[in-house]
Amino acid sequence: MIVGEMTRFAHEEIKPSIGSRILNTKEELLAGELGPQIRELLEQRGVLVFPKISFTDEEQIAFTKTLGEFAPEMRDGGEEKIHKITLDVKENPQSAEYLKGSLYWHIDGTMNEVPILASLLSCKVPATWGGNTGFCNTYAAYEALTDEQKAEYEKLRVIHSVWATVFYYEPEPSLAKIKGMQAIGENELPLVWNHKSGRKSLILGCTAHRVTNVEPAKSAEILVGLREWATRDEFSYSHEWSVGDLVIWDNTGTMHRAEKYDPECNRMMHRTKLQGEEPFE
Repeated sequence: MIVGEMTRFAHEEIKPSIGSRILNTKEELLAGELGPQIRELLEQRGVLVFPKISFTDEEQIAFTKTLGEFAPEMRDGGEEKIHKITLDVKENPQSAEYLKGSLYWHIDGTMNEVPILASLLSCKVPATWGGNTGFCNTYAAYEALTDEQKAEYEKLRVIHSVWATVFYYEPEPSLAKIKGMQAIGENELPLVWNHKSGRKSLILGCTAHRVTNVEPAKSAEILVGLREWATRDEFSYSHEWSVGDLVIWDNTGTMHRAEKYDPECNRMMHRTKLQGEEPFE
């Protein structure tokens, strides 16, 4: 009997505390054999970069399914498997307002009980200037805190809201806009996420509105201070996009943001997602 050889998982570290570059071929990735190893490395490293892998939309969907349960995006017209991230209103009429908030550090799904596990983003048209995507490892940021800080922060809970993000990009919004955003509601989450793996990460970002049972000034000090800590250079990585690049990030253990770019350049990214597997706890 001929026994096939296992495909070697080829990767290299980008920075000590965040990011790995995957060096396997498209064919090896689509075969699905490496899925469990990719998942394990994603949890360890936070961000995985597949340089110029040049997946078609169909290949990106197929690859996403090798890693877990595929999570189609929902729009008024029904499900869509590939979501276009662009300021081009012809391609995505609702994107402009949504993408304003994406320029600030955040975790996707803080208004949900179970956030998505991961996002996969591929570059079709890069920005003419700017347009990197920044990531920071909130596992590593938590683990680097002192024991005293960990003990303090593990007791705290934070109110998250979409309406709080408006003030990041529009200092004087209309009352109608605020009421519309407030209708989405709020969500109370722990500041420290106790994962089923036993590891812990910080739940931060621009939706983090206030720490419960803490004076407003102290609340702001905690949230801003931890954001500055988690986004320090040693915990962060900024990806400069080339056509064909694919990047996966662990949404449960990182924050991310788009970096400023020319709004007229028709930058185009295609996104798929993996269904969430554990609630915020």
